[in-house]
Amino acid sequence: MFALPEKESRAPSTCPGPASTQDLDSNCGDGLERECSRKPDQKLPELYGVGDPTAGFSSNSSHLSSRGGIIKWFWDSAEAGYRTYHMDEYDEDKNPSGIINLGTSENKLCFDLLSKRLSQSDMLRVEPALLQYPDWRGHLFLREEVARFLSFYCKSPAPLHAENVVVLNGCASVFSALATVLCEVGEAFLIPAPYYGAITQHVCLYGNVRLVSVYLDSEVTGPDTRPFQLTVEKLEMALQGANSQGIKVKGLILINPQNPLGDIYSPAELQEFLEFAKRHELHVMVDEVYMLSVFEESVGYRSVLSLERLPDPQRTHVMWATSKDFGMSGLRFGTLYTENRDVATAVASLCRYHGLSGLVQHQMAQLLRDRDWINQVYLPENHARLKAAHTYVEGELRALGIPFLSRGAGFFIWADLRKYLPEGSFEEERRLWRRFLDHKVLVSFGKAFECKEPGWFRLVFSDKAHRLCLGMQRVRQVLEGKSPVAEDPPACQTQEPRDRHR
Repeated sequence: MFALPEKESRAPSTCPGPASTQDLDSNCGDGLERECSRKPDQKLPELYGVGDPTAGFSSNSSHLSSRGGIIKWFWDSAEAGYRTYHMDEYDEDKNPSGIINLGTSENKLCFDLLSKRLSQSDMLRVEPALLQYPDWRGHLFLREEVARFLSFYCKSPAPLHAENVVVLNGCASVFSALATVLCEVGEAFLIPAPYYGAITQHVCLYGNVRLVSVYLDSEVTGPDTRPFQLTVEKLEMALQGANSQGIKVKGLILINPQNPLGDIYSPAELQEFLEFAKRHELHVMVDEVYMLSVFEESVGYRSVLSLERLPDPQRTHVMWATSKDFGMSGLRFGTLYTENRDVATAVASLCRYHGLSGLVQHQMAQLLRDRDWINQVYLPENHARLKAAHTYVEGELRALGIPFLSRGAGFFIWADLRKYLPEGSFEEERRLWRRFLDHKVLVSFGKAFECKEPGWFRLVFSDKAHRLCLGMQRVRQVLEGKSPVAEDPPACQTQEPRDRHR
């Protein structure tokens, strides 16, 4: 393992009440509960915002339709840091002064385990059916395996059924397809913010669906509350505000474990959110793409599919993929589970454009059915490596006196760098982000996640020890006010994880 040194509404006069009794200390990093207590003269945060992703749109192409111009604009306006990174990627041998990526949420810790498993002979099969057009929902053998896999790992009270499974090429496609078949043009989903910002594009580019951000803030109001806590009261206020502006809200998006917070909703909270949606006849899209990346056993994660009773099964749609939990973001395999046959059929029709090759479907079925390898080899080692990397970054942040959220799930830490912004503005947040990039380390700033408090950053820790250590050294240089240097400090003393099952 790691061998490292230790449009928006006005706020009301009162805050929404708490809806959770989770222990604060188990969910916050050092000092966060103190930092998050609001000063008496501090303004209450905005409660919601109706997204308009094309507000700054302008097209300079006469060759594209208006829709094509918007799609191109999304690409052109994407965060410049990622384009800069791809032109100057760190490589230990070929480009040691390149950019270290602590911004992209990928698990790079278990390539040795995955490459060994995916290279075994049972993965390499070619037969006529795999080279022909499949059922667009996915081959039946794969959907049956997905149903068994989710039944087991989601701990569903009754077996899940293959006819409720649709297979697509990643959760981005699931989001896009669901938004397109559930909403009319211009309608909206509620989504707690901060949230994974790419969802804006997922629901907009094809379906032209908007997001209504339910703004969460870092204030801790009492012993039974936690920073960035979602409550039914906040959902109600955001829904009422959107309705008052003539925005038709068709659904609610929940990410559990949450990105970028790493937060985990308790079964009681999930039940409350689902009951809220049922009262207002809202669809609920539940993204559980990090469900097997909960590396702290004490956290007690529960899938929405584990609930004894779903308040509105016909409007509850669950997505999962191998991209995060199995470190295969490049393989593009995602699943939708819904008991609504109309929704499943409509999404399946779009799988003509979002399907997987038969060869990949065979590989995924083989992987998901290998319960012995998953339970005895992959998950224990993956969790141990995630925990070691997380512990290292936690230690570095504590040494710098930086408050942060620590949840024990996902690949990232939500760090509070507000003290490094003299005026507390988003312009200063972006300048700090730029200084990180100038020091050859890519991180993600809070505005990219629709966070309403400038100064929060997401740091991804799921990388090999030598890259992670070097990246944190560069983060420290920025926060200590040092200028970029031609050469990095002496290399960290690291020991890469070994495959104990080789």
